[in-house]
Amino acid sequence: MSSILDTCSLLTVAPATATRKGLRKSFAKSRADIAPRLAAIVGTEKKTHLDAPSDPLDVLNRDISYLEDVTGVPLLESVVDAHDQLVCLLNPLAAEERHKHLEKQVASLQRELDIAHTEVHDTEERLSGSIAYLSDLEQRVKRLSDAPAPAPAKPEKQRRRRSSGLESTLNVPNGLKEHWHPVCFSSKLPKDMMVPVELFEEDWVVFRDETGAAACLMDECAHRACPLSAGTVVDGQAQCPYHGWKYNGAGECTKMPSTVQCKGVGVKSLPVVEQDGLVWVYPGVESPGEVPTCARPPPGFEVHSELLIDVPVEHGLLLENLLDLAHAPFTHTSTFAKGWPIPDIVKFKANQMLSGNWEPYPIDMAFEPPCMVLSTIGLARPGQVERGVRASHCQNHLHQVHVCLPSSEGRTTLLYRMSMDFMGWTKHVPFIQRFWSYIADQVLGEDLVLVKGQQDRLSRGGDVWANPMPYDKLGVRYRRWRNAVGKGDRKEQATVEQEMKPMSAGELFAVEET
Repeated sequence: MSSILDTCSLLTVAPATATRKGLRKSFAKSRADIAPRLAAIVGTEKKTHLDAPSDPLDVLNRDISYLEDVTGVPLLESVVDAHDQLVCLLNPLAAEERHKHLEKQVASLQRELDIAHTEVHDTEERLSGSIAYLSDLEQRVKRLSDAPAPAPAKPEKQRRRRSSGLESTLNVPNGLKEHWHPVCFSSKLPKDMMVPVELFEEDWVVFRDETGAAACLMDECAHRACPLSAGTVVDGQAQCPYHGWKYNGAGECTKMPSTVQCKGVGVKSLPVVEQDGLVWVYPGVESPGEVPTCARPPPGFEVHSELLIDVPVEHGLLLENLLDLAHAPFTHTSTFAKGWPIPDIVKFKANQMLSGNWEPYPIDMAFEPPCMVLSTIGLARPGQVERGVRASHCQNHLHQVHVCLPSSEGRTTLLYRMSMDFMGWTKHVPFIQRFWSYIADQVLGEDLVLVKGQQDRLSRGGDVWANPMPYDKLGVRYRRWRNAVGKGDRKEQATVEQEMKPMSAGELFAVEET
């Protein structure tokens, strides 16, 4: 221990400017010098103790190493720290330099801590995202495991896909404008009254001019775009309710109260023809042809009811529904088809071999361009449909005209006319029109549930004509005709129009033609 005290005495008298770095170099040098000597001593069997060292640093190095091995305490680091503290106490400049050095170390550690904190935060976020993804994946696997096993897919050759190239769309082709359209009944257009009409997403107004002839003008005043239909008819002219401007049947402004009359001001008008109890307009740009005569009641029939109904479905879907006879015994079980039998294919085949088509219902139907469905129903007696015969073989008949006007997107204006060749006295019964209106609403309500569903599926990519059946003949012909109009294919359009003849129920259900 005397050697340790001697060495400590040397350290106490060492200059105050000695640094940690210098002490470490000195101790390292002494250890490097003594290492070979210790190895030589250990390797010599004759010597039992070390020679007395002559260098105080060697003695100190040996003693410190011995004490560190015995106690397990890093004495050298403790001595160096004590030396640094002593230097700081004796030398203020050294203390300040040490303080700055410690501040830098603390700042560096703080930066490392901030980086580590950020990395931990990012890791937590990624871990949370992974846990959420695994949880969602677990739920999906659970749903799949709980779901029933899917039926084995059928080979493609077993699927019946017979669309025949038919395309259904909710978009109304502009080519439909190049036809005469009946927009209102003559009976619903009295003198001094204006009837608003929406056609191809445009607003029009129909009234009678000073001669009593029907006229059709754009329902928008040339002054401030006020609807003319909100006004009145004065001396056969449409008068705007805003500032009193008047328009004749040609759309010319004839009077501008409270100001100087301006020449050449007017509104757009459409060609109009009144025929067969209907007011027809031509909204196209080409030269109009002859007005169709198909809507007039057959000879011997009297009109019993004329209704105007707004229907919230696209007019093509409504037309196809009216041309579909096969749905009646399934859909209209509470109205006109209550108790109707479902056509039997066996009877069709048997009657075809013997005498032609079997007629399940005495009904004849036809599509007439651009938007009409005609039907004649044979009745054995009022309210009873006779089966097994054609409509022409029945004593009593009911004739129907359905006009489906494309008013706006997803909407149709339906003009319905019913005529009969018997019981003419019923049209004079009080409130009979309310009765017919009630019946029409009931029948239409049964159809709307289905057709609105079709429209929804069609708007989401559904295919209305994926698998047409033999009894879809009239609907297929209508769709072929409309597709040809949309593509401007005049040849195909003319071909389909030649095929458009009235068909009986037996012809509709015949399986030879698809």
